[in-house]
Amino acid sequence: MRNEDIIEINKNYWNGHADLWFGTTALPKYGVCFPTEDDLNLFGDVSGAKMLEICCGSGHSLLYNAARGAGELWGIDLSQKQLDNASKLLDENGYRAKLICAKMEEDIDIPKQYFDFVYSIYGIGWTTDLQGTLDRIASYLKKDGIFIFSWHHPLHYCIAWSCDERKDVFEDDKFVMTKSYFDESYFTMPVHDSEIVLRNRKMSTYINALAKAGFFIEQFIEASDTGAADAADVSDKRVRKAGMLPISFCIKARKM
Repeated sequence: MRNEDIIEINKNYWNGHADLWFGTTALPKYGVCFPTEDDLNLFGDVSGAKMLEICCGSGHSLLYNAARGAGELWGIDLSQKQLDNASKLLDENGYRAKLICAKMEEDIDIPKQYFDFVYSIYGIGWTTDLQGTLDRIASYLKKDGIFIFSWHHPLHYCIAWSCDERKDVFEDDKFVMTKSYFDESYFTMPVHDSEIVLRNRKMSTYINALAKAGFFIEQFIEASDTGAADAADVSDKRVRKAGMLPISFCIKARKM
């Protein structure tokens, strides 16, 4: 499947289903069953900071940073519907952001060596060109600027609960490998009445791409916070899984 086709499939999904994800997986949350920004304090003081969010979605992370005193807010997203929701949310709360509908993989009219922070909450993993995307992000940042992103931990898609087919029940605390950790090929996943296309990259793929783009990794976090899980958002089965392996990961890197 061509990269252009993958992007179009995912774009159509988000344009059609943006409202179903309104406000989910946004700061201060980094992911499911994962420590929050309130716990980690990765951003620190953002007063007056110029900030760019990649895959800004419904705008809730932009709103979070606006409320903490960020000086300038920018966001890009593949989905115009997501940006419409973000614009409305920010406007209702008295804030403004420069919102751009664009692919993160392409050259965008964004100032270079301008931002103090670039960040992405569960967005970077959608890219069809990881190295190119990270190279562009590095170009947006000032020297010593910070890039923070979270995504699915690759083990999450490789390991599933063991199921006793005779009883059609999941066996407590037993898992099976359902795919190779080393398999980075694209796969199609049905979601709601549609589908998305994803790629499960190894941790080394992210780390090496960051290094090649000129980043120094300050923190790499793979943790679970099952105590903070909201039962309305996740099933007990997923919370129990998070107690045994990381569901998400987060990286804080500095542009050298």
